[in-house]
Amino acid sequence: MNRGKSMKPIIKLGRYSIQLVGTLVLLACSMVPIILFAEESSNQSVLAVEMAVAAAVQGNPGLAEMQYRYEAMAEIPSQVGTLPDPMLSLGAMNLPLDTFNRDQEAMTQMQIGFSQIFPFPGKLGLREEVAEFEAQAASFSVEEMRLKLTDQVVNKWWQVYYLDRAIDTIESNQLLLEQFIEIARTKYETGTGLQQDVLLAQLELSKLIDQEIQVTSLRRNQAIRLNVLMDRKPQSAILLPASVSNVMPAILAEDELHRLAEVARPLLKNLEQKLASANSRLDLAKRDYYPDFSVGVAYGNRAGRNAPFVGGSRSDLLSIMVGIKIPLYSGRKQSRAVSQRTSEVQRQQYGLLDERGRVMADISAAVTDYQRAQAQLSLFENGIVPQAGQTVQSMLAGYQVNEVDFLNLVRSQVTLFSYELQYWKALTEARQALSWLEASVGEESIYE
Repeated sequence: MNRGKSMKPIIKLGRYSIQLVGTLVLLACSMVPIILFAEESSNQSVLAVEMAVAAAVQGNPGLAEMQYRYEAMAEIPSQVGTLPDPMLSLGAMNLPLDTFNRDQEAMTQMQIGFSQIFPFPGKLGLREEVAEFEAQAASFSVEEMRLKLTDQVVNKWWQVYYLDRAIDTIESNQLLLEQFIEIARTKYETGTGLQQDVLLAQLELSKLIDQEIQVTSLRRNQAIRLNVLMDRKPQSAILLPASVSNVMPAILAEDELHRLAEVARPLLKNLEQKLASANSRLDLAKRDYYPDFSVGVAYGNRAGRNAPFVGGSRSDLLSIMVGIKIPLYSGRKQSRAVSQRTSEVQRQQYGLLDERGRVMADISAAVTDYQRAQAQLSLFENGIVPQAGQTVQSMLAGYQVNEVDFLNLVRSQVTLFSYELQYWKALTEARQALSWLEASVGEESIYE
């Protein structure tokens, strides 16, 4: 008799039992990559966020490219601040075409000359100054890229961490739903429950299985992007710590962060250097109204003897030449150059003002996001999640004694699942907002 009772629900639920078995088989297949990943990860060290940042800064090729660009530009100032290379000339002057005899004509000479161009005083210094400003701007570009790279790595690290916790939350809720299914099946077998309660619990379990498949795939994609930032193979396994501190640090006041960014943000320093370079280019364009000079010295060696009434060997000759470059077309060249450089100065000025406004807006937005995520984290941790957990336990106890509808029990479980995910999301967004704030200010000393 007891055996017959136990067989009865199996006969009635045969089709649904087959579907459930098929779903569990699919789940087992989908878990194979996760198991393999866990086996591979067991041999790896835990990747802390500081380790990820260090690996990215050391190995990222984009950052290395920017560093070598700066080093190349740092070699330019001494080049442009040095006089142009002198010119050495060799020549044969006034050779007679009939005999090519050096003794025939008195003015025939073999000449060696040396000439040097001297820019108008101040031009070389301005050219070197321009190059120095550009090199300094390039160095701040390296620092700015390092900040952005760090922010990207931290952002991706926390995204992977959130997905890990989402998978854990899904698995814990799967266990809870399996408990619901067992209770609902027991009540159905004893005649105190409904078949639809079992089916509803199985449906919710299938939904969680689908979510786990999606989240696992998303986690892999985010890990690939994190590996690329760290200059590692995309398929390299990433093992993050199972828990981190959820204590949120206090940050400086918003006005203080704005003042700090004025002097610390590399992007603003970069634009300030470019503005200084533009001003020096303008001064240089104005100096182009003044001429450059060239000085040359030539020595001519003559052969043969002078005419009889003069007598003696022909003396060698010394030539001295001075040249001045005349700005004859200043209306079409120098004046237009000054106008061009003036516009460039104004462009840099407005570009700096515009970027400063964006930086301050980013800081304010990051502060707002951090304060919002911090408040949500505290609310979920100390209020909503514990209350939702207690509600589920109370609903479960009530359902077991037929005082609570099963649909309400499932709804309470779905609500708990949602709030648990929101808790981890709030923690992740708070940490990401701190990283964004550090990158926007330009340094890590943003805390009280």
